Amino acid sequence: MGKRAAEDHGAGSKKKYRFSTGIVEPCVSGIYATCARKHEKQAAQELADLFQEKVEEYYGDEELNNGNGESELEKELSVEDQINKELESLKSQNTDPRNKELLRFVDLNCECVVFCKTRKPIVPEKFVHRIMQEFADPKTSHKRTRYVQKLTPVSFSCNASLSELSKLAQRVLEPHFHRKDSPPLKFAIEVVRRNFNTIDKLEIIKAVAKEVGKDGEMPHTVDLKNYDKLVLVECFKNNIGMSVVDSDYRDALKKYNIQQIFLAKIHPDSNEDSTSTTK
Repeated sequence: MGKRAAEDHGAGSKKKYRFSTGIVEPCVSGIYATCARKHEKQAAQELADLFQEKVEEYYGDEELNNGNGESELEKELSVEDQINKELESLKSQNTDPRNKELLRFVDLNCECVVFCKTRKPIVPEKFVHRIMQEFADPKTSHKRTRYVQKLTPVSFSCNASLSELSKLAQRVLEPHFHRKDSPPLKFAIEVVRRNFNTIDKLEIIKAVAKEVGKDGEMPHTVDLKNYDKLVLVECFKNNIGMSVVDSDYRDALKKYNIQQIFLAKIHPDSNEDSTSTTK
């Protein structure tokens, strides 16, 4: 009876995505999303459908099949190291089939928040930015989501300690602030903490700001309103995630808040200051 009912229910229904329960472990990339209270599962399903469609659209079959492209560090590995790395990768895939998934949602057991882990070739900063640009396009009238509110990319994450935070910042900030040809930039830092009291917010800001300027070596300056780059720091339980977004984040893309983007299309004159208070 139960089996038959399950089969009948599955006919013609949407694909159901895997959810893992627990925490966000260190050394992962992904996307946080806020949503309407008590609709976390529905929001995750909405995003799973949207993200899967955009992954296929943005990256295509060829890149997805070869999505674990070599980084500069991997290219410098010896032949023996590369072989060992490939063997470890194959072993990991054989022992955990979830490793083959580009998108995997984590049930955080936290109201109004969901998290989607991502794998290469997805780059959360670029992936989310492109989606939000499409939503902000005046030609786009279909909202696609009902419960999802704001998206926050996480380029990489670490355990919650100041030493690990500094290492994380060096890794995430380098392509934005530390290139040899990097011009002086105005920057700001935004910290969001959920179920997190390991490190004080001000300590996090100081540590990240220190790494942005390379302890005074780089001529970048703080500008909380008219920044060129904004460093997003997401703290959840024992995990700290980080990414960097551009100046269009605040106004043009409404802090990546899907609800606010479409509200601005309906009432363009009444929504100018709404993003300043949106979390």
